[in-house]
Amino acid sequence: MGQDHGTEAEVAKSLAFDSGARNALEHAVKARDASTIDMVRRSIQHRQVLLAYQPVLQARARDKVAFYEGLIRVLDETGRVIPAADFIDSVEETEYGRMLDCIALEKGLAELARTPGLRLSINMSARSIGYKKWMRTLTRGLEKEPTVAERLILEITESSAMLVPELVVSFMDNLQSRGIAFAIDDFGAGYTALRHFKEFRFDILKIDGQFCSGVADDPDNQVLVGAMIKIAEQFDMFTVAEKIESAADADCLAALGADCLQGYLFAAPSVRPPWRKQESDRRVG
Repeated sequence: MGQDHGTEAEVAKSLAFDSGARNALEHAVKARDASTIDMVRRSIQHRQVLLAYQPVLQARARDKVAFYEGLIRVLDETGRVIPAADFIDSVEETEYGRMLDCIALEKGLAELARTPGLRLSINMSARSIGYKKWMRTLTRGLEKEPTVAERLILEITESSAMLVPELVVSFMDNLQSRGIAFAIDDFGAGYTALRHFKEFRFDILKIDGQFCSGVADDPDNQVLVGAMIKIAEQFDMFTVAEKIESAADADCLAALGADCLQGYLFAAPSVRPPWRKQESDRRVG
C-alpha cells in the first residue's frame, strides 16, 4: 500500500510538472507571437514592407527564367530584412495577414506595370478572398495596366486552399477568365482531398520542398515526386520543384519530369532583382 501511495504521489508530481512545463511553453509561444505581431505592425505602419524576388527556372534550360516569385519581407527595428517564414504563421489569422497580402499584391502589380517583360507570382491566403481591400487593389492594378493580368500568377498554399475549397474554386474561375494564372503552393504538405483537387483547376503545381530537398538520394521521395508530376500532367498543370539546393537534386527532378526548378542553388531571393540592376547600370552608363 505504501508503495502504491508513493507511486500515486510521484504520478501527481509528474503531472503537475508537465502541466507547469506546458503552461510555460504556451506563455513563451504567446509572448513570441505578440512580439512578432508587434514587429509586423510597426513595419506596416512605417511602410517597411517589401518584396524579394526569386527566379523559377526551366528544368531543361536552366539559363531561362520561367517567372519570378515575389516573396513578402518586413524590416525589423534594426533594419534587418525578415523572411516570411519568421512571421507569417503568427499573423496569418489576423488583420495584419490580410494587410500584408494587400501590400504584396500592390507591390507586385506595380512591378509588373513597370517591367513589361516580367512574369511574377505573388502569394496570398485563401482568407484574403473575401477581403474587400485586396480585391480593390487587384481591380485598380488591372485597370491601370490591362496586360498585367496575363503576367500575374497568384500562389495559394495547399493548406490555405483547403480551408474554403468551394470559395477558392469560384474565386479562381472568376480571375482565370481575366487571364490570371494560379499556382497551388507547397503541394504534398496539406493533404488536398483529390475530389477538391479536380475542381480547383490550378495552372501550376509547386511541389513542397520537403520532397525535393535531397531527392537524389531518397528513393521514396523520388516515387512521391514522380506521382505528383504525373497528377499534374493529367490535369494539364506545369510543375515547379521547390527548395533546390544541389545540382544532383536538380538533375534528378528534371529526369523525373519537373517543368521548372526553384531554390538557392540558382539564386536567393533578392530585394534588388536583375531588371532593377540593369536599369541602374543603364542610368550610370
